[in-house]
Amino acid sequence: MRSRQRVFAAAMRLLLRCLRLGRRRRCTLVRQAEQLWRYGHLCLRSLLYNSFTNGDVVLDSLFEPVYWLVDHVTRWFGVVFVALVIGLTSSVVAIVYICLLPLILQTYTPAWICWHLAYGHWNLIMIVFHYYMAITTSPGHPPQAKDDLTGVSICRKCIAPKPARTHHCSICNRCVLKMDHHCPWLNNCVGHYNHRYFFSFCLFMTMGCIYCSISGWEMFRDAYAAIETYYQTPPPTFSFRQRAFHKSVVYVWVLCSSVALALGALTLWHAALITRGETSIERHINKKERQRLQKKGKLFRNPYSYGSWDNWKVFLGVDMPRHWLTRVLLPSPHLPHGTGLSWDLPPCVAEQHAPLLSI
Repeated sequence: MRSRQRVFAAAMRLLLRCLRLGRRRRCTLVRQAEQLWRYGHLCLRSLLYNSFTNGDVVLDSLFEPVYWLVDHVTRWFGVVFVALVIGLTSSVVAIVYICLLPLILQTYTPAWICWHLAYGHWNLIMIVFHYYMAITTSPGHPPQAKDDLTGVSICRKCIAPKPARTHHCSICNRCVLKMDHHCPWLNNCVGHYNHRYFFSFCLFMTMGCIYCSISGWEMFRDAYAAIETYYQTPPPTFSFRQRAFHKSVVYVWVLCSSVALALGALTLWHAALITRGETSIERHINKKERQRLQKKGKLFRNPYSYGSWDNWKVFLGVDMPRHWLTRVLLPSPHLPHGTGLSWDLPPCVAEQHAPLLSI
């Protein structure tokens, strides 16, 4: 009997120990779950509890993985886009020289021949020069030495001072002076030092495409009418060279007309931005700031705008009348006004209108 009682008592003590251990483990698990919940709740509040949080911030957070994918795809496909621009432009130039130029020399008057040769080659030189400069010129970056750099804010990606009009490019993973946008067709950022080259390339490429579309309209109609007769019975007796000529003319006209429409719209948009003294990024910033101040009954004025005409002179680097010829109508590698770190009054601007409010 005593041995049974001892065994029973030992079993009860073991059971009580197990229950205590179970309680301790349950309490530990509950404590850990409670800590995780508090930590997650604190993280959520730190992300969302902000007086500046709005729908745009929430959408940006949700689309962050998409932005990451687009940035990396754009970075790697930039070389492909540049090769595509060079290939398409070279194909149009080759067709013009091989197919269209002999026809022009045979059928046009001497005056028209001189006009086409002069304008066509000038336009081609301007396109090639500005595209080469746009893809090879660095847009400008803040210096690595941060001692003498005065910044208006801190870049949260670089953790470094960020001068006025400077923004971080997630594709290049660097801050860019007076950043406009990252252009995949250049495989480069458009910033302070190559903004003029980018716009000039767009402008002269649009002019060249319009020139090809207008001057080649009659050839396009004749070539298209000839192609429609390929499927008649009996088929026309066109040689291989004639068929290649017809298809080449249609290819050049369709390509140039499409590029003229698309690139022309982009050029007009950037021309409007230059007239207002803004970049593409500053357009959105200024629009929000203008709406915010309008609700308070205040007026916003862009501190980097000197008036429409002076904005163009500053952008193109025109300091004197002869610069319209030497710096605008002819290839010129001159530098823009300023360093991109500070924005003093350019010498070509007579007087600066004091801004009421600045961003």
